[in-house]
Amino acid sequence: METRIFDAVTRRLREGKRAYWVLLDPDDFSVDQAAQIALESQRCGVHALLIGGSLLHSNHFDEFVAAVKKSTELPVLLFPGDSTQLSTHADALLYLSLVSGRNPSNLIGEHVKAAPLIKDLGIEPIPTAYMLVESGAVSSVEFMSNTRPLPRTKPAIAVAHALAAQYMGMKLIYLEAGSGAKQSVPPEMIQMVKSQVAVPVIVGGGIRDSATVVEKLEAGADIIVTGNMLRHENGISLMKEIAAAVNRF
Repeated sequence: METRIFDAVTRRLREGKRAYWVLLDPDDFSVDQAAQIALESQRCGVHALLIGGSLLHSNHFDEFVAAVKKSTELPVLLFPGDSTQLSTHADALLYLSLVSGRNPSNLIGEHVKAAPLIKDLGIEPIPTAYMLVESGAVSSVEFMSNTRPLPRTKPAIAVAHALAAQYMGMKLIYLEAGSGAKQSVPPEMIQMVKSQVAVPVIVGGGIRDSATVVEKLEAGADIIVTGNMLRHENGISLMKEIAAAVNRF
């Protein structure tokens, strides 16, 4: 199985660098807007683009991915909410298993549906443990997956889930506060998880400024993900500010 994108991600981390990924939800932007954001992301110093959402109302997913890929040299990774969010234009796919929940559809069900399609499309799958963290608001993924997030004041529970995921062979741990989170993932939780696992740790949700980014990086986050802030008028400026913070670290 080809692991070109995953190898590039881990190579950067082994060099002591961190990474910044930007998430684009096809429901939030038109195809033309996505293409422009992709171009700006590359100029700002972003390292990869994620595409996907918990619930898609739009019907232009494949066109959306193709436009993003055409506009940038950055790796384009799918961040699928379900087995329908696939595209041959992507470089790789985060093969997300919602290990913090107990809904079998999000643990294995959607994966079985998607697996033959992923093979046919030739997309590189990257097994990823997706862990929702309590954030003070009900996120879209929490509602759609019908699962409870991990309690933010009990990092030991997060550690146990992350270790279980690593032992099952998952290559990335993704700590997610969720879209529109009131509170981001606590640094104490990031630090405890990072100290116990041997795979890269991604942190996303509720990150809206460089100060929060530095807090997560200092706690041990390897990869920072932002998304919602791009809907704001100053979204590109914030993206540039965050990219600069990550690249200085």
